[in-house]
Amino acid sequence: MPTTRDIVLAALDARLLPLAALTLRDEVLPDRIPAAGLIILRDGQPGEPEVTLSPLRYHYQHRAELEVVVQAPNGRASAFDSLIATIGTTLEADRTLGGLCDWVEPEAPASVDLPIEGAAAMKAAVITVVLHYTTSGPLA
Repeated sequence: MPTTRDIVLAALDARLLPLAALTLRDEVLPDRIPAAGLIILRDGQPGEPEVTLSPLRYHYQHRAELEVVVQAPNGRASAFDSLIATIGTTLEADRTLGGLCDWVEPEAPASVDLPIEGAAAMKAAVITVVLHYTTSGPLA
């Protein structure tokens, strides 16, 4: 039986799958970056929950991460910005992931250029996505 944590992360992954960029979950960086870009969802950490009693509930602000990578010989910056904007629009379209969590809030990315010897440089960033959800227990 899947946990609330896994259900919420799977819903986030499913929300990103229709994007043009290749979307993976907890995978290693592939040898080749697709022309449309790459998004790797890292499960991240749920952190310490706030606990309420009667009924007992654990309220998490889970910090998942999206590793976003674009490698293009021309227009890398614009392709990267376009992919970041598309991710933002996709998450804003349903901030509760179909009612599975209370709120989804992406944080601003800090991008870096990564030179690759003998190939086009990559532009990459990690976007932290804060998932607010409630469970009946820390392992539920």
